[in-house]
Amino acid sequence: MPNPEIKTKADVALLVTTFYGKVRKDAILGPIFNRIITDWDPHLALLTDFWETQLFLKRTYFGNPVTAHQKMDETIGHITTSEHFGLWLNLWHATIDELFSGETAWIAKNRAQKMSTMLFMQIYAHRSGKV
Repeated sequence: MPNPEIKTKADVALLVTTFYGKVRKDAILGPIFNRIITDWDPHLALLTDFWETQLFLKRTYFGNPVTAHQKMDETIGHITTSEHFGLWLNLWHATIDELFSGETAWIAKNRAQKMSTMLFMQIYAHRSGKV
């Protein structure tokens, strides 16, 4: 039996919560995320709003992920690499595949891939003073 499709905010919350549970335990990503994020519940709610906005075009997120990631990179001493984003992306894809299927799951994977590239490029440009 195929996994269900991502259809509701509750589905998005399940995806986000499950995914970041894995990130927090990851040997490489966990120390970074757990250092930066000290109160996970509000952060997970914010990320759920972000992904609801991305997947359903329902404007519930009003932050700026570029500046958030640039600040994160500064906080950890400018050590963010494309490998970090690759690990993040692999966990994201694996979590989606475990929980969901269908077109919205594909969109979630595709948007994450594009975002990871864009965010890393923005971090790199910020480091070199080009932003």
